[in-house]
Amino acid sequence: MKKASTILSLAVVMSSAQLAFANNDTPPEPSKGEVLVLLSSENVMQLTEGKTEPTGYYLNEFGVPAKALIDAGYKLVLATPKGNAPSVDNKSVIPQYFDGGEAQMREIQSFVASLEGINDTLSLSEVIAQGLGEYEGVFIPGGHAPLIDLANNPQVGEILSHFHNEGKPTAAICHGPIALLSGQSNPQTFELALKSGEQATSDSWIYEGYKMTIFSTPEEAYFESTLDDASLLYYPADAMAQAGGKMEYKEMWAPNVVVDRELITGQNPFSDELLAEKLLQQLNSQSN
Repeated sequence: MKKASTILSLAVVMSSAQLAFANNDTPPEPSKGEVLVLLSSENVMQLTEGKTEPTGYYLNEFGVPAKALIDAGYKLVLATPKGNAPSVDNKSVIPQYFDGGEAQMREIQSFVASLEGINDTLSLSEVIAQGLGEYEGVFIPGGHAPLIDLANNPQVGEILSHFHNEGKPTAAICHGPIALLSGQSNPQTFELALKSGEQATSDSWIYEGYKMTIFSTPEEAYFESTLDDASLLYYPADAMAQAGGKMEYKEMWAPNVVVDRELITGQNPFSDELLAEKLLQQLNSQSN
């Protein structure tokens, strides 16, 4: 009886395997590794004249590269300074950022809403305490929100320094590259100088001399024209140049991604697909 039972069990296993083969079912591939995604905790930006502006992450700048990473086999770990749910900038929820496609926009909306941790991210303190060694790279989406709490944050600087020292891919798009300013000894002092209109001098900035890009001054001036008689407290493009970045730009709204060593930066929202492509190239090359 025992022998007959064993034969029957084997037959069931073989039948299941044959059925799976017939249906072209294959076991899911193991994850290629984890990518850390840094997002802002904030959703209201201070402007001049004591005015404010709603803000957050840009839907396509976050969702398009994030989906490309997951589709390629990477797992995303989301983190914000406070460990809260990040906010989308409603100005970014329009088809023009998705090749004019309403369907693609809705697809990315649904994708972002389904991400693990989107409503309860890790805090930066938790990320650092758990250790950074397991991450394959780091990605920083744009929207103006990173100017509020990522550009002046020593914990962001600690995280970025890890990836810099390890030579692991560090990607940021549009206003996301402003977070790179935290990779210096005194990012808060640097920011204060920017906001006061003084010439800011970076202190031991880990990206000094790197080629990079960020939302350009002409693009920022266009954004300011949509505000109610107010301006940003400083221009990101000027800030990056003052810190020592070798800035490279294309014309307004043209896709532009600059790669220098481990650093990958995109100029504007329309650089989302190209940034994802360059980031995946670096991630895949270090895993081979």
